[in-house]
Amino acid sequence: MSQTRHVPVMLQRCLDLLAPALEAPGPQVPVVVDCTLGLGGHSEALLSAFPSVRLIGLDRDKEALRLSGERLAPYGDRATLVHAVYDELPEVLDRLGIPKVQGVLFDLGVSSMQLDEADRGFAYAQDAPLDMRMDQTTGIGAAEVLNTYPPGELVRILRAYGEEKQAKRIVSAIVREREKEPFSNSARLVELIRDSLPQAAKRTGGNPAKRTFQALRIEVNGELTVLERAIPAAVQSLAVGGRIAVLSYHSLEDRLVKQVFAAGAATTAPPGLPVVPERYQPRLKLLTRGAELPTEEEVAENRRAAPARLRGAQRIREEER
Repeated sequence: MSQTRHVPVMLQRCLDLLAPALEAPGPQVPVVVDCTLGLGGHSEALLSAFPSVRLIGLDRDKEALRLSGERLAPYGDRATLVHAVYDELPEVLDRLGIPKVQGVLFDLGVSSMQLDEADRGFAYAQDAPLDMRMDQTTGIGAAEVLNTYPPGELVRILRAYGEEKQAKRIVSAIVREREKEPFSNSARLVELIRDSLPQAAKRTGGNPAKRTFQALRIEVNGELTVLERAIPAAVQSLAVGGRIAVLSYHSLEDRLVKQVFAAGAATTAPPGLPVVPERYQPRLKLLTRGAELPTEEEVAENRRAAPARLRGAQRIREEER
């Protein structure tokens, strides 16, 4: 498998956002956490750009850990790779005896490897078993979701996680077809979606199966539930002056990140206080105005960057005990 096909999204911008925290002079070795290690592209760049940092890389996908381990081997013990989901960050840091970190990076969504490995069932462009688990050692796959979930639950998932306007129509077709024969492969699902949509819906927004596949992937991996825990936990793990950068790929993820950052950057004081006491002061400073988008040049070079949204924040004070 070639590493060249994996182009980290908005790489330089992520490095620039984290740089002031990772280059700041201090007694201890700065620690940066890559919460979504994948093939190690962002991690390799962090280790290379900041020669003094120690990197902790998390991934729930054992194959990703193996491949990124090979890639990061030249950096020796500067890189510690851990099989974990990113909401387990507090436990991982605890185990490693690291009280606070200087940088955290999230690159959400499906890694290039998962999309490119045909047998994982993430991509709608090629036929594969409907699995979609990022950690193949645990949980249920997409086929089981399609074959066993009640119709109402499937409609909810497609609407909530895929923002699919035709959810009812697609689910009716799924329920009808699964009674004849359970779903096992992606091509049959793609064809069914195509056949069940009205002509007008097929003309916009790329492959008509895209939203359904996104919804199934989020459900199978509990992505939003995990993210709801992970972003506040990551903010909590930052030392004062520490920075966090988050790349999202759809509005649901981005909204969640925005809410956590906005809450951290707001004062919690009751209205009307003439002077705001320390304990009510904001914990975060926003580093991006809204969400930053990739440049046209980057999208031209790497089409997977197109939907990316980047937000950054800096920890500016401790929690009051």
